[in-house]
Amino acid sequence: MELMHNQVITISKNSYLEIHRIILDLPLYNQIILVRLDTPSDSKPKHSGRPKTKQPTNNIKPIRLFTGLIWANREDLLSLHESKLLQAVDIEPDAIFLKPIINDKQQKLFANRLTAMRGFLDIDNLKHRILLDNNLGGLVKQGVEASGFSTTQIYKLFSALCRYGFTESSLRPRFDRCGSPGMLRPCDPGGRKKPGARTVREKIEITTMGESITTQPGVSTEWKNMILAADIGIKNPKPLMPQRCKLIINSVFMAKLKDINGKLLPVHPELGEYPNKRQIQRVLKTNISTIEQLIHKTTKHHFTANMRGLIGKNWEGVSGPGHTWAIDSTIGDIYLRSSVNRTWIVGRPIVYMIVDIWSTAVVGFYVCLAGPSWNMAKIALFCASADPNLIAEMYGYKPMFTLEPQPTMAAVLMCDRGEYLSLGASYTGARLISTMSYAPPYRGDLKGLVEVLHRIEKDQQFQFVPGAIDARRKEYELRNFDRTEAGLTVREYTHYLHAVFSEYNLTANRDHRLDPHMRAADVNPTPAGLWNWGHSVGIGFQKLMPQSELITSLLPTANTSVTRNGIMLGGKHYVTNTAKDRDWAVVARNLGGWKIQGHYFPGSVSKIWTPNGGGKGMLEMQLSDHSTASSELSFDEHADALAYSKLKKQQQAHDKSVQEIKFHAKKDEIVQQGKRRTAEALDQHQIPQPPIKHTRALEHEITTSQPSNRSLKSNSSEQVDQDEAEDFTKIMKNILDEHNLVDDSNE
Repeated sequence: MELMHNQVITISKNSYLEIHRIILDLPLYNQIILVRLDTPSDSKPKHSGRPKTKQPTNNIKPIRLFTGLIWANREDLLSLHESKLLQAVDIEPDAIFLKPIINDKQQKLFANRLTAMRGFLDIDNLKHRILLDNNLGGLVKQGVEASGFSTTQIYKLFSALCRYGFTESSLRPRFDRCGSPGMLRPCDPGGRKKPGARTVREKIEITTMGESITTQPGVSTEWKNMILAADIGIKNPKPLMPQRCKLIINSVFMAKLKDINGKLLPVHPELGEYPNKRQIQRVLKTNISTIEQLIHKTTKHHFTANMRGLIGKNWEGVSGPGHTWAIDSTIGDIYLRSSVNRTWIVGRPIVYMIVDIWSTAVVGFYVCLAGPSWNMAKIALFCASADPNLIAEMYGYKPMFTLEPQPTMAAVLMCDRGEYLSLGASYTGARLISTMSYAPPYRGDLKGLVEVLHRIEKDQQFQFVPGAIDARRKEYELRNFDRTEAGLTVREYTHYLHAVFSEYNLTANRDHRLDPHMRAADVNPTPAGLWNWGHSVGIGFQKLMPQSELITSLLPTANTSVTRNGIMLGGKHYVTNTAKDRDWAVVARNLGGWKIQGHYFPGSVSKIWTPNGGGKGMLEMQLSDHSTASSELSFDEHADALAYSKLKKQQQAHDKSVQEIKFHAKKDEIVQQGKRRTAEALDQHQIPQPPIKHTRALEHEITTSQPSNRSLKSNSSEQVDQDEAEDFTKIMKNILDEHNLVDDSNE
C-alpha cells in the first residue's frame, strides 16, 4: 500500500474505526502526520458536574475544528495494513463542491481564501513549515500576513481542508449552510417572536413609548396546520391566490357563531386572530413542493397528459421498421361534397391513419363517413398491408412507392381501447396480428406520434383546401365556417391526403434519429429513409400475408346474389370471366339463383371478391359497364343516393297517381265524346250501312290522299318546297340502299 498526502485511511481499534487524513508522508523520518476526522469516542467533557440542559435550537451546529497534528510511526501503520486493520477509503465530495461559483460576492470571498491558504495548498511549503516549526504556527502566520484574516479564521479554513481535502474547491464559501435552510421557525407562544422588519406603527411606538404591541402575530404551528388542512379541502385546480386565501379563512378561521334573530351567523374574527394573505401565501409556498404547486394549478389528467416529464421515447423496445404500428382516427377538419351530386354536402369525414412507430412513416390511411369502429379500422389495415397498386386502382390515383419494400402486416398493433376490447378485434388479432395493445382512456398523449401527424395533416389543408376548418380559429371561438365553400369529394380528399402523406414520408426531418453509423451509411433522414435503411440492414419486420387472407379477414361482407342477369350486389351488376365460363347465369335462369359471400371495399364500388368455390384463392369481380353505378363512387355514396330516392318515393307515388287520374279522365272524356257523336250520326242517317270492306277502302283513300281544298289554298312556293323535300328524301334513300348492297357484297 502506498501512503500519500491527502489520503484518507481507516484504522480498526477495539471494534471501532478511526478515520484520519494524511497531511504528510515522511519516509526519511519514518513518520506520517495525520489529522483525525471523526470525533474520539472516549472524549470526556471539559467541565465536571451536572451536564447542561440541552435547549432545543433550530440553528445548525458549527463544524468541529481540526488543529492538532498526529505524528504516527510509518512502520506501525504499514504493519496495521498488512494485518488488514488499515484501509484506504475514498470520500465523495458534496455536489456543491463540483458546481461553479456564480455569485460575485462568493467569488471574491473565495479568491481571498485562496490567497490566505496558498501556503497550505503548496505541498513543498507545507512540508517545510511543519518540519521547521513542528506545528501549524508558521503556516498560520503566513496566511494572516497574506490575507489579513484572523488566526481563528485561518484555523477554520485549515479544518475545511482537512475535512474536504487539500484542494482549492474545499475552500469555497458554504452559503448553502447559512440560515439553516429547511428548518421550521414557528412563532409559537413562548417561543420566537414574529420575524421580519417592524411596521411603521411599531417603529413609532418604539420611538415614543419604548416598546410596541404586536397586533398581528407570526405564524404558529397551529395556524400552519390549519392552513394546510383547509387547503387540502380545496379541489384542483385551485383558484388564484387571493380567492384561495379567502376560502381558507372562511373554512377554518370563522369558528365563532352568533345568534341573530334565531339564525346562527358567523362572526368575523378580530385583527390578530387569523393570518393575513401574505402569511397564508408563505405557508403554502414553503410547505408545498414545487411539483405539487404545479399539480394544484390544473387537473390530474391535464398534468399527466401535458405537463409530466418526458423520460422515454415511443420507439423504445421496437426492433425495427414494420414491427409496431399505431392506428388512430380523427374527425377531419373539412367539409366534403358527394360524388353523386356535388350540390350535396356529406359533412366531415373520419380519417384513419396508421403509422410505423420505429420509422415514423405513414404506412396507410382510410377516409370514410362512418363513425370510428373496428370495422373501419380493419379497412385501414387493409389499405396499409394490401398491394399499393390495388388500392391506387380502386381510388383512381397513381401510386407513389415511397416505402421500399412495401409494408406488410405488423407484429404489434397499438389502437384505442374501444377498438381493442371489441370482439372483432380479438378475432382479427388471433388471425393476423400476434400482439395488440391500447392506450388508457383519454390519454392521447401516449400515442402522440399519430396525434401529431393528425395535426400536421390538418395544418396543411386549411390554408389551401376549400371547406377546411382552421382548428386554431375554433380554439379562439371564431366558429363561423362556411360549409358551402366545400369543394372536394371523398375520393378527391383521399387523393389529397395521399399526396400529403407521401410528401411527409419523403421530406419530414428525422435527423435527430441518426446515429454516427447511420450517418456514415448516408441514410436519408426522413421517415422513408429510416424505413428503407432498417429493412436493408435486416432489422425490419415483414410478414407475408396472401391477398385472399387480407380480403377475408379485413374487408366487410355482404350477401351477393347470382341471378339470370348476372352477379348482383346492392343493385349493382358485376361481371367476371369465370362466371361466364361456368355458365352461372344459365344455371340461375333455369334452376334458380343462389347467394354467395361477397367481400367489398367500402371506398370504391369498382370491385368485389368472393371465395373461388371451384378453384383457389379469391374470385375478383369487376363492375359492369351497364351497371347502375360508376366506379368512382363509394358504397356510402351509393347508399346515400338510394336513401335520397326513397325520400321522394311518396311524392313520386303521389305525382304518378295524379297523372293516372288525369289521363283516366281524359280517356273517359274521349270515349264519351265518341259515343255521343256516334249516337248523333246514327240518329241523322237512317240509310242502310255499306259493307265494312267498302267503308275500310274509302277510309284508307281519304287518309292517304291530299284533299282538293288544301291544294287550292296552298300557294305555288309551298308546293315547290314540298316537291324538293320529296326529291331529297328519294336521293338519300337510294344512297343508303346502294351502301347496304356494298356491305352485303363484302360479307
